Amino acid sequence: MKIGILCFQGDVAEHAEVVKTLGAQPIKVKYPYELEVLNGLIIPGGESTTVGALLEESGMSKAIQKRAQEGMPVWGTCMGAILMAKQFIENSIHQPVLGIMNIKVKRNAYGRQKESFEEEISIPALKCDSFPSVFIRAPWFEPNGSKVEILAQYQGKPVLVKEEHLLASAFHPEIAGEPLLHKYFLEMVKTSKYSSSRGLSN
Repeated sequence: MKIGILCFQGDVAEHAEVVKTLGAQPIKVKYPYELEVLNGLIIPGGESTTVGALLEESGMSKAIQKRAQEGMPVWGTCMGAILMAKQFIENSIHQPVLGIMNIKVKRNAYGRQKESFEEEISIPALKCDSFPSVFIRAPWFEPNGSKVEILAQYQGKPVLVKEEHLLASAFHPEIAGEPLLHKYFLEMVKTSKYSSSRGLSN
């Protein structure tokens, strides 16, 4: 199973290490042609305005949109989730996004960099009552479609959501050292019809 990790910014190495530990092959990607061999894609944290512009300039934006439409599993963490959202809660924000997931997002919902924190949250879908979650300039989400499932909340706001083959988390699971959410995404990839439809082996 080949899992791409967008490597413009963020915890690329940390995600890659967890993916490798779980028995899948992490592949760092920057260019559209590199998506061809992937079974799934992780978009890590970073600065959304900068990475959004890089996605546009590199042609990756349209390439990822196409793959997502075809059913490729995509998981965005923090900034990655922001880029996946179709709308911002704040109407004043205008920046390049992938816009592949039917959620609205509020950036920096829990404060700026200096207000970063770690909290244990409950994720019933993972049968986990205390998942260690690192929030760094984290967003929260608002479902904007009937197919969006809320998997976890913090302070009454959704911070982990799923829409079919798409997953978005407001926090950074790659930092806390708990691989449970990565296992969940790899299972999404394994059970997806995307790989078989494209002749890719899981």
